[in-house]
Amino acid sequence: MANSEIFTQIAMSLEGTRSAPHFDRTAFKVKRTYATLAADGLSANIKFTPEEQELKCMVAPEIFEAIDNGWGRQGWTTMRLGPADARDIEAALAMAHVHAVAK
Repeated sequence: MANSEIFTQIAMSLEGTRSAPHFDRTAFKVKRTYATLAADGLSANIKFTPEEQELKCMVAPEIFEAIDNGWGRQGWTTMRLGPADARDIEAALAMAHVHAVAK
């Protein structure tokens, strides 16, 4: 079972990542924001490509869910931290981080 502390530690370990306030959330960014952590620490939103989002949601629907709006159609995906483990978080953040570095 993962939590917001594990999520933050993993995100901040990725090269060039910095955190900043983002409305009521904490954003993790390099050149662009690639993840945000909810204020309650129970979930995070992660930016995948639409294809990555589809795969994550299909393989682990108890963890990942596409955001149901225009942001979701761009690949933004909610990750529930409770059913996730550190490996799930590390894989998801690494996938999103690559795109944020490339921008």
